Amino acid sequence: MSKFPPGACDVMKQKYPEVSVGALILNKGELFLVKSWKWGDRFTIPGGHVELGEKMEDAVRREVKEEVGINLSDVKFHYVQEGIYSKEFFKPKHFIFLDFICKTKSSKCKLDKDEIQECIWVKPENALNLNIDSFTRNSIKKYLETKGVRKWK
Repeated sequence: MSKFPPGACDVMKQKYPEVSVGALILNKGELFLVKSWKWGDRFTIPGGHVELGEKMEDAVRREVKEEVGINLSDVKFHYVQEGIYSKEFFKPKHFIFLDFICKTKSSKCKLDKDEIQECIWVKPENALNLNIDSFTRNSIKKYLETKGVRKWK
């Protein structure tokens, strides 16, 4: 039996977990982060839902292009996480997050001004000092581990 947070049943129409893709975008040793009101004005990685019939890699390319106008290359699967009614997100949702490591040649960002309010490029290890959501934090830590930068508990 599912356990919903208090008051969630009134606003919750979700029947199944939502599959969502995210992009850790790298360019010249820096990581691209965006600030979103949906995540309590925290920095996060760009991404969004996978549409029915859409491949995950195509979804991450589409979402990044829509949100910030960046074309991706070298898209590779990175990490999976589950988010169940996280208080960090603006409404109760159950997510399956599929994160990808991607590259780009562009350092320019074109904000959609709907979901994304700000973008920055930062060294991955310095990103952990920012106000980022916990799922982005986990994904960045996993990336740094694969690079041998530091082991995390």
